[in-house]
Amino acid sequence: MNRLALFEDRSALQFTPIALMRPVFELLCGQYTARERILKSVPVEEWGVLIRPALTEVYAEEFPEARINDAIWLSEGPTLLINGRWLPALHEIPCLADVTAESVGMMGDTVAYLLLEPEEAALLTTDAWDDAIQKIASTRKPVEVAGTELHFPWDLVNQNRQQLVDDFALSASTRPATANLDNLTVVGPSDLVQVDESAEIDPFVVLDTRQGPIVIDRDARIQAFTRIEGPAYIGPGTQLFRANVKAGTTAGPHCRLGGEIEESILHGYANKYHDGFLGHSYICPWVNLGAQTSNSDLKNDYSPVKVPLAGIPIDTHSVKIGCFIGDHTKTALNSLFNTGSSVGVMSMVLPVGELLPKHIPSFSRFWLGRIDSQIDIADLFELADTSMRRRDLSLTAAQRLLLVSLLEETVEERETAIRWWDQKRGIAPAASPQLPVERR
Repeated sequence: MNRLALFEDRSALQFTPIALMRPVFELLCGQYTARERILKSVPVEEWGVLIRPALTEVYAEEFPEARINDAIWLSEGPTLLINGRWLPALHEIPCLADVTAESVGMMGDTVAYLLLEPEEAALLTTDAWDDAIQKIASTRKPVEVAGTELHFPWDLVNQNRQQLVDDFALSASTRPATANLDNLTVVGPSDLVQVDESAEIDPFVVLDTRQGPIVIDRDARIQAFTRIEGPAYIGPGTQLFRANVKAGTTAGPHCRLGGEIEESILHGYANKYHDGFLGHSYICPWVNLGAQTSNSDLKNDYSPVKVPLAGIPIDTHSVKIGCFIGDHTKTALNSLFNTGSSVGVMSMVLPVGELLPKHIPSFSRFWLGRIDSQIDIADLFELADTSMRRRDLSLTAAQRLLLVSLLEETVEERETAIRWWDQKRGIAPAASPQLPVERR
């Protein structure tokens, strides 16, 4: 197998707000995204993706080697198609190299993988590759696959603990040399600790491996009085400041983290420098959580949590669910998120001393007890670019175009959320005052 392509199906829309700016297979679970895990395990000469058209320019910027929605490329040779919502069991991944055109991997009624023949590529179009893949699958012998079918954002969080364990085993043969552990305080098996030689760890740091492995990647910095409980992954360049990191936590690259973090995924380039609790949550890049920002991840009556995705309440059938925050959103100090909260991209959250709305749509502002949309997109772009330049990056033209399209797509969601909150609080409809946005 020398060619593969990951694809999104219609259920990708269920991963709002955390997948608004990326394909579902670029969401983080364990140490890797689905793409990283597959390409690490199934060496190929060429790879491509089938993704939402709105994401093509942003994806091409980040991965110029990828063939994106390219029917001509698909027609040039047999290509293994893999569903980006499939989280394969550890033993399934090596088998992907031996897939033939006689069978199709199925997760119940959903295609997990199939080998696309060149002549079948003409059936795939940007508007209907889901239907084409299902039609092709109906001509193959179904084989039930092992692993997890991801449906919603909280599935990634719920699977993260086990996936960290699996990824540690997956990378065993290619793991780089571990730094000298003699000066580290390790509680539990020391062979479950992987520390890159470039990482800096102060004295008085405790690594607890009794529940699972701990991986600290290159150039990470761990400040004194930090405790990390495995399974956990601390990504490249991430810094921990007096943090209490509980089991099941993934911190992607270049995060700045402090306080208590439990069983959460911080995708990368996220700041939670100060004290406060973050639990059972997924935080996207360029989110800044102000001092004492905290979320609830358990209701007082222990009942299952509902999460409003794009404003529609979805029953998670789980009792431990935190918050899901989209890219470039900022919270001010003492922001308090209710159990099962959803916050879109580029929102500004300024608290009023009580629990925030469970649904804060993209490009909105919670200010003086109200949700409003009185935010200038040019100001948001300037703020995002300023934040990114602090990490030697910048907001690209393709990212700006994607954000403008998301601004247009979420108008109805925003208006509905504003009306609902005003009715809930008994506030008469009126234009919110244009107030300056505080920048720190």
